[in-house]
Amino acid sequence: MSHPPGHPRSPMLDLDQFEGRKRDHIELSLKPDHQAAGRSGLDSVRLEHEALPELDLVEVSLATDCLGLELPTPFFVAGMTMGHTAASGLNHRLAHACAERGWAMGVGSQRREFESTEQATELAREGRALRKSAPGAFLLANLGLSQLAGGSPESNADRVLRLVASIEAQALVIHLNALQEALQPEGTPRFRGGLKAIEEMVASIHRTGAGIPVVIKETGCGISEATARRLGSAGVSAIDVSGLGGTHWGRIEGARAVSGSLQSTASATFADWGIPTLDSVRAAASALSDNSHFRYSIWASGGVRNGLDAAKLIASGAHRVGFAQPALRAAMEGENALRAWMEQMEFELRVALFCTGSNSPAALRGRGVHESR
Repeated sequence: MSHPPGHPRSPMLDLDQFEGRKRDHIELSLKPDHQAAGRSGLDSVRLEHEALPELDLVEVSLATDCLGLELPTPFFVAGMTMGHTAASGLNHRLAHACAERGWAMGVGSQRREFESTEQATELAREGRALRKSAPGAFLLANLGLSQLAGGSPESNADRVLRLVASIEAQALVIHLNALQEALQPEGTPRFRGGLKAIEEMVASIHRTGAGIPVVIKETGCGISEATARRLGSAGVSAIDVSGLGGTHWGRIEGARAVSGSLQSTASATFADWGIPTLDSVRAAASALSDNSHFRYSIWASGGVRNGLDAAKLIASGAHRVGFAQPALRAAMEGENALRAWMEQMEFELRVALFCTGSNSPAALRGRGVHESR
């Protein structure tokens, strides 16, 4: 079987290459050209103002269930980067702030620890240090589906549970990034058997009695209703739709590729590829409402830029709302800037709830939204 240039079937993990790629990702994600701005669908939505909300602003609570544990807010920082020198300080800063304010936090991909046995002890030490710096943080472990596809269920489960244990994570995120892997110069676009791998992972974790919820996360290209149904049937606990509208990894990998290469040229063709975040949330909500056996919660990320955006997504069916690039930018400015930004997001959501007559995110969910003309 042949494979496109730059896409070996079973690549060895090159640690120098890995470090360079992750540094590129941080730098390139901050560039406006790599954001699919205006594509999320949120600009076309408005919430109905309630002139008589019949409550005081101080009565509005942001407390929301997160995989069985109530957190003070419905927000989370989506996993961005992990396992290399440039990420350590940022992750500690984010984790500490998330613990303080009651946000969940996803770490970046733990692929390096999963694949490199020589580095596993060192990386586990890094994970323990992250947990020690933020003992109260709700942390989400993270691994790509292409690392699971093709592996044996028992081996995968054992290694994944070690990743979870290394940071004492409360949940496992498996991310889907087909477009990114296809366009990444050193990508691994191996997704055959992906749904089966997810089903086996959910079942394997259940058999261990570890009680670790599995969250499926896209990475900026969204989730269709048909895919949400397949994931619901697999027994996942949450789906982060991560739709079109924020950081576009196809654009980023195109910028990393050699100019004129297949990947570089294709990245321009696929610059707006994906399902908008709003459409993805509605699709996941439709699948959930049609099947009483599905137990997943809907997480929304992808182009969320303020608390009002969050309110629009919650009204459309989301249970939690995530930020990636805005959180990274704030964290890079320092601890005070990060905390101020988080407080601003919370205040804006609180105002949106108050002005719709909702005393909580749950009270807003399902009220419906209006399309602007």
